[in-house]
Amino acid sequence: MRAGIVTPVLTALPRAHARWELDAGIAEVERVVVEAERLGYHHVTCSEHVAIPDDVAATRGATYWDPLATFSYLAARTSTIRLATFVLVLGYHHPLEIVKRYGTLDRISGSRLVLGLGVGSLEAEFELLDAAFDDRGARADDAIRAVRACWGHEHPAYRGSHYEIADFVVRPTAGRREVPIWIGGRSRRSLRRAVELGDGWAPFGLSHTEISAALDDARASDAWAARSEPLDVGLQPDPLDPSSDPDGTRAAVDAARAAGATTLNLRFVHHSIDHYCEQLDAMRGVLAS
Repeated sequence: MRAGIVTPVLTALPRAHARWELDAGIAEVERVVVEAERLGYHHVTCSEHVAIPDDVAATRGATYWDPLATFSYLAARTSTIRLATFVLVLGYHHPLEIVKRYGTLDRISGSRLVLGLGVGSLEAEFELLDAAFDDRGARADDAIRAVRACWGHEHPAYRGSHYEIADFVVRPTAGRREVPIWIGGRSRRSLRRAVELGDGWAPFGLSHTEISAALDDARASDAWAARSEPLDVGLQPDPLDPSSDPDGTRAAVDAARAAGATTLNLRFVHHSIDHYCEQLDAMRGVLAS
């Protein structure tokens, strides 16, 4: 099973971060990511929010580093670990903007981008950015199709329900014609979107029972039968403590696998950056056992 990390410092969700992260900067992020790469982890993540309303910050947190700037820095300091946007909010971007900006990141990183995409749910942020909210689901579906059609093309062309692209040049763009797309979300609709348009599903805020039931239903669908490749399922267990509780950690991994996980997005119990790096090392031992 592949394992990546939900990168510390880059977000600060309430009751879900260690105190040391609040004073940490890019040097600490770099140390963690370089260590994760050395230990063979598959990917690191960075989430997107432009601005969080004051009355929402207490529940969603207010710290969200920008994925493009952060990953551009980390791409120059690593060589193998993948860089997963977890997730970009589609409604905040024109699809050709994603193709150009993140295609450039994919090129300079040596094709290491995993494009995690989501529909978004924070209406106030949509309003702030003058982005359409009510039809965001249909608009997101069309945006994913447009990104697929235009990725890696200097002369992109697409015509869909919400976007039409023709007679423009995009240079530079990605050095490959396909990029892995993970769909984030917690609804059955997000899973259907992943099955129909993506390479993976990365749910959050759902129990293993809910995830397993949703996957069972999806496997019975015509869209699942029409897939040419298996669907990657990236699950995020509760914070793990592999150095102090390897048996409990192993049980959590087994439970995620039983629920359908093919990839893990890991968080750890940690009290310092040294402790976090120790947990990275201990987790590799658990996964190898």
